[in-house]
Amino acid sequence: MADSSKTPAVQVFGRKKNAVAVAHCKAGKGLIRLNGSPLHLAEPRILRLKAAEPILILGRDRFQNVDIRIRVKGGGYTAQIYAVRQAIAKSLVAYYQKFVDESSKNEIKAILGDYDRSLLVADPRRCEPKKFGGPSARARYQKSYR
Repeated sequence: MADSSKTPAVQVFGRKKNAVAVAHCKAGKGLIRLNGSPLHLAEPRILRLKAAEPILILGRDRFQNVDIRIRVKGGGYTAQIYAVRQAIAKSLVAYYQKFVDESSKNEIKAILGDYDRSLLVADPRRCEPKKFGGPSARARYQKSYR
């Protein structure tokens, strides 16, 4: 544990619904791992591009000197992928703020914010709890007069 304090590293989380992704970003050689396996092997296949969006937007060169390890749990497949992409984007911004310089951090933040604000800011919407007198949160049982 002593050598991890010497390496520049930041830990950031991304959230979507009930999914939480924790990204550990440290100085390295460009590895990005999701639950121990490479990001390009993420499941479901159709959402792989969505998970890699921050990398595609900012370019591989900004990720060359950092390693990002992501752990994700909770929620469904789609929510997990959205949490992962937010964690990747936020971890790079935090790393640049802490260990590189403020101007490049602002540049990255502006690029990500212009593309999709949910890459930096969590979506506060949650599932509404069910109430009595109906099958769901808002719908009521049908009323009969006879």
